[in-house]
Amino acid sequence: MNFAAVFHRAQVPYSYALNPDELALRLQTGPEVERVFLHWGDPFEAGILGGAERWQGQRQEIAGPLRLEHCLWWSATIRPPYKRCRYYFELHQGGEVWFYGEDGFCTPEQNRREDCPAAFHQPWINPADIPVPPQWVRDTVWYQIFPDRFCRSGASSCQTPWRTGPVTNEERFGGDLPGICEKLDYLADLGVNGLYLNPIFAADSVHKYDTRDYETVDPDFGTNEDLARLVKSAHERGIRVMLDAVFNHCGASFGPWQDVLQKGPASRYWNWFMVNHWPAPAPGRDTRDSRYYSFAFASNMPKLNTNEPEVIAYVCGLCEHWVGEYGVDAIRFDVGNEVSHRLLKELHRRLRAIRPDVYLLGEIWHDASPWLEGDEYDAVVNYPLQQAVKGFFAHKDKTARMLAWDLYRCMGMYRRQTGQVMFNLLDSHDTDRLFTRAGSEDAFFQQLTMLFTLPGSPSIYYGTEIGLPGGHDPDCRRCMPWNQLNEPENRQRIQQLKELIRLRRTLPALRESGLSFVETEAEGRMVCYRRGKVEVLLNCGETLWQIPGAGEILFCRGLRENLLAPGGVCIRRIDE
Repeated sequence: MNFAAVFHRAQVPYSYALNPDELALRLQTGPEVERVFLHWGDPFEAGILGGAERWQGQRQEIAGPLRLEHCLWWSATIRPPYKRCRYYFELHQGGEVWFYGEDGFCTPEQNRREDCPAAFHQPWINPADIPVPPQWVRDTVWYQIFPDRFCRSGASSCQTPWRTGPVTNEERFGGDLPGICEKLDYLADLGVNGLYLNPIFAADSVHKYDTRDYETVDPDFGTNEDLARLVKSAHERGIRVMLDAVFNHCGASFGPWQDVLQKGPASRYWNWFMVNHWPAPAPGRDTRDSRYYSFAFASNMPKLNTNEPEVIAYVCGLCEHWVGEYGVDAIRFDVGNEVSHRLLKELHRRLRAIRPDVYLLGEIWHDASPWLEGDEYDAVVNYPLQQAVKGFFAHKDKTARMLAWDLYRCMGMYRRQTGQVMFNLLDSHDTDRLFTRAGSEDAFFQQLTMLFTLPGSPSIYYGTEIGLPGGHDPDCRRCMPWNQLNEPENRQRIQQLKELIRLRRTLPALRESGLSFVETEAEGRMVCYRRGKVEVLLNCGETLWQIPGAGEILFCRGLRENLLAPGGVCIRRIDE
């Protein structure tokens, strides 16, 4: 047995409470392990710890492990009757049997002779310590808008012609909040019920990630009254609203930063920032000289000191105003991994007191476990999932089995309840657009099908409904071509996307069930996975695929009788 491949700890994601009654456990082993049994029970069932009594626990087999590239994941859900649990594992491989606990391995003889292995413990399931993300997010399909490029209302004074094709980050096209209001019926008809807006508060750039005034909507986009009207109008149509919060850094024109530049250490805002050299050297193109810390090395985006109590109080007050006064439903935190845990914990506490179901989302591109303990973010932007899907379609030598490995890893990073509200996306203002990256209409819809049928809360970027093209920033920020919506190919794309959204919102299995892949060919690209009684099939190979069995067809592209063409998609309801 490969002992080095065996791993467990009594922490997320290997051991955690799903709810006040259930405990989720996972053991990782090498692929050679054939059977696993769990020994578990109440720590005190044989007496208090330290006594002479010998603890036994009950024994149950863990079946059906998930197979990843180099290991197996064995998972069980148990219900400790007294809210606490002691447990260890029994592993079988060939003729070997080993017991595995907190202090390592022991043989059956040692187990009979001594009180070993030392068991793992979940001391008590405290409801206050269990993350409970807002349940409405599981049922939400998001639509992301880059405000300057979505829709320009008649109230806009912008004279730049609205155009299709490439753009720059210096051009302003006059998209605004009243323009978004005008299109709410269009969004409701698409079926989306969540609206995510890139930053809308006063800033010097077109992207608004260099905030000048956190309390005032940028005049390019309208007024504070326009924001209130947008939220109210969206709510009337059953659409939630999420704002983009930029608290890792501010813009060079932010009043407190200007005060620091003028007064230096005498400024009352000196501790709001992280200035390392004063007098500061002459402004440079970047901050690699460490004169002060900034977002990346952008000299026009000085980093806020989110460890400072005054900054924490300021940020909390802003968010309380957005949620309490405007009725904002969710907040996305830009560069969410660099904001202090101290600020996020205080913000979570204060916002939950105002609104228990507010959704707090962190922009984190890597493993975000430390931020997802239930007292900071509810979820993060699911870039690992995007990379898994992107990698499979970009590399034709990757098999369906490899895709399963990657997606299982993504789904297994966090608590199950967290996974249900992860913000899933395939493109955004920070990436090239899906339609351009996909390279074909078939690959485009295959990836969209995955987006709407995998666990998490799906988000589409404005224009995806008509296959809006675009490379990396700034090309991914093109103007929404409203005059092209009625072209035949775009009407067809919109209709197919609406059907995917409808399935996502009406089939409980797509929002609640787990994920299991069905292997079709050892080295093939025929993808088949299930969410409860819903089966998804994607022919990513180069030949016709005779799909097995039968079922009620819910959505398809390229399906003729029982043959799925290359590039085809089939979603069906199965009875087996």
